Amino acid sequence: MRKYLNTLYVTQEGAYLSKEGQTIVITVDHEKRLQLPAHTIGSIVCLGSVMCSPYLMGFCAQNNISISFLTQYGKFLACVHGQTHGNVLLRRQQYRMADDPEAIRDISRSILIGKICNSRSSLQRTLRDHGNSIDKEAIQGASSRLKNFLTKLNALQSINELRGMEGESAHTYFGVFDHLIVSQKDAFVFTRRSRRPPLDRVNCLLSFLYTLIGHDMRSALETVGLDPAVGFLHTDRPGRFGLALDLIEEFRPWLADRLALSLINLKQVRDDGITQSESGACVMDDETRKTVLVAYQKRKQEELMHPFLEEKAPIGLLFYIQAMLFARFVRGDMDGYPVFFMEVRGDSYDGSCQL
Repeated sequence: MRKYLNTLYVTQEGAYLSKEGQTIVITVDHEKRLQLPAHTIGSIVCLGSVMCSPYLMGFCAQNNISISFLTQYGKFLACVHGQTHGNVLLRRQQYRMADDPEAIRDISRSILIGKICNSRSSLQRTLRDHGNSIDKEAIQGASSRLKNFLTKLNALQSINELRGMEGESAHTYFGVFDHLIVSQKDAFVFTRRSRRPPLDRVNCLLSFLYTLIGHDMRSALETVGLDPAVGFLHTDRPGRFGLALDLIEEFRPWLADRLALSLINLKQVRDDGITQSESGACVMDDETRKTVLVAYQKRKQEELMHPFLEEKAPIGLLFYIQAMLFARFVRGDMDGYPVFFMEVRGDSYDGSCQL
């Protein structure tokens, strides 16, 4: 099993990353702030005005440490990584499957089942934890509709129908998302999903967390030799990592959405930490961004049992595991891609489904 390694997030404006022996050094205004052994780092994410030395970038490329550059708002800019792993035969097969309407349909259906199952589990989790302080009828109604969508998926025969179902399920799920917020209700109000830019504090948190899991999934796909830009549910588009977007669909509800809700409901983020600019976009301040990053990193270190592999693994390693399983499916070593989904069972999550 691959070892889980930490992601290093650098948020300090003007920080400079360099290599010193086998370590990564961060300096600000020529003052050394941090020095870490490179072998403990799996990837680096630079937010805002952060610079890296060419020697460090070369070192990281040779040692399979990806470096991603994002704006201070979390928008992806560029990524530095080394030689592509795997072999050309895997990617050629991926490209053939991406041109096969039947393969596109079947893979997209599997991804949607995982996404809808996890969306429903997120609603059920709130019913379990906050049943006495929420609109139970609204959430139960949405959960029931999501269950009906699952029963209809197998009858859909075209990718356009499946994408239409994806839109309906997302509308149903986010239609009751505001009910999942049980604290700081006046400051954190959710009416609809807005992306570019996020128009409220909740969307600001969601978009930032989606960017983080997108980075982790993209790195995992590169590691196993798949092309993260060639997807199935998400069509090809210049600058878009379609396959990474496909595979994070199963992670969005139970990892990103639940973490955003926890940060709000436990008052770990406050309304004054996310402000609205003149353009209408909501922006996190440095302190709030660090709070979110620390919470995300801690969540990734938690362990659970992966039912398909029957091994315990940190949540942060699930991106690699699912990428590895998808690669096995593409190679023909498996009959289907085992989508990972979470179910509410007592006080813990576990579950997996092969489709």
